[in-house]
Amino acid sequence: MYKNSRGKPGVVLAAAAVAQFVVALDMSVVNVALPAIRAALGFTPLGLSWVVHVYALTFGGLLLLGGRACDLYGRRRMFALGLTVFGLCSLVGGLAQTPWQLIAARAGQGMGAAAAAPAALAMLTTTFAEGPRRVRALGVWSAVNAAGGALGVLAGGLLTEYAGWRWVMLINLPIVAAALALIPAGVPAGTTPARRERLDVPGAVLATGGVGLLVLGVVRTDALGWGSPITWAALAAAALLLVAFAFAESRADAPLLRLGLLCSRWVAGANVLVFLAAAGQFTAFYFVSLYMQQVLGMGAAATGIAFLPFSLGLIAGTVAATRIIATRTPRASLVPGALLAAAGLAWFALISPDGSFLADVLGPSLVTSVGAGLVLAPVAAAATTGVAAREAGMASGLMNSSRQLGGSIGLAALATVAAHHTGTATGPAALNDGYALGLATAAVVFVLAAIVAIGVLPRRRAVTPALRSTDPAEDQLEGTPS
Repeated sequence: MYKNSRGKPGVVLAAAAVAQFVVALDMSVVNVALPAIRAALGFTPLGLSWVVHVYALTFGGLLLLGGRACDLYGRRRMFALGLTVFGLCSLVGGLAQTPWQLIAARAGQGMGAAAAAPAALAMLTTTFAEGPRRVRALGVWSAVNAAGGALGVLAGGLLTEYAGWRWVMLINLPIVAAALALIPAGVPAGTTPARRERLDVPGAVLATGGVGLLVLGVVRTDALGWGSPITWAALAAAALLLVAFAFAESRADAPLLRLGLLCSRWVAGANVLVFLAAAGQFTAFYFVSLYMQQVLGMGAAATGIAFLPFSLGLIAGTVAATRIIATRTPRASLVPGALLAAAGLAWFALISPDGSFLADVLGPSLVTSVGAGLVLAPVAAAATTGVAAREAGMASGLMNSSRQLGGSIGLAALATVAAHHTGTATGPAALNDGYALGLATAAVVFVLAAIVAIGVLPRRRAVTPALRSTDPAEDQLEGTPS
């Protein structure tokens, strides 16, 4: 049986939201600062890409391990540890004098985020029982998560232009300090098993290696291409490790990822859906940012400010989604949200080399962002529907891992599509055509997400076993009620 203290729900929500904001912020805040970082530290073009890739590599590769560690060693403990590591590495990155120091700091940030992100979501799902209160809490968490990713572009542009690139790292320190300060104010001591289970070390090694190689193989296609033997060797090794991971988990007494969790249509469907949605959303950030800077000629600060409507649309969409799923299943928001995002991206695909922010960016930004917001809140609820409290960290780590993989793989794949279409041409018209194709492909990805929501997610809610049973033998995931 698990020992649980819920603490103060409002404080738990605030701490989880602030932590998720800074983790999401760091996914995009560095991108706009890359040219300034290269000039200041003397990065080579290949080395500069690792400032982005190493964060994705460590964050994505360690999420399953971080999620399971939350279940075994306590969510508050892993939450505090992850935030502390993240904050210290942000300080090191902000003071870096050489390329390797900054890359090492970014790797450390990814490690800290891999512990803090699943802990934050797990704290919410164990503090708020399924129903309207959890829906509202996940709505706030999703809105803040969305705002962090979108405002990262705004913050990166303004900080780089007016304060210097180092502040894209140092800005994390006060945010992390605020989240840590909330822990003693009402975050419970944690939900830990009365009978200590051992961490699944073989599973952790196989999962981290498999996911890490998968992310590495995909993100390096920007320099190596999809036809490179190195790319295919990394992907083949990742596939072998992940197959071995699945086999090991099927035989483990205390697995890192209980494969039975994936038998739930809620969990499986939501993870496929979040993978697709992240691929579409990350691609939109990437191509629209490039379009504004390389085709319309906007500066870093102006580009960041131009993303403000996108941020507001995401928040509006998540607020609307929270109201919709308070009385209906997540499908009621996921399907129209995915289709609305697809429509917005299709509109974006009409961009012109002679366009402007008002004519080509503002309208599609609002449509796409509201649609994406309608997806973000429900998908978090769907991915944890029917999950027992003792596996909340496992489910949270799985969903965050799916989101990270979707963003990394989707962006790399669609960037390759755009690059192949553009070829060696570098003029605004050629770049515009490549970005337009990438955005059109992202629209198709969101249509696929809508199809998954319709075809896989159940029409009725699942029941959380933890709310009706105190027997650990029964504390397993229940499928959709008949």
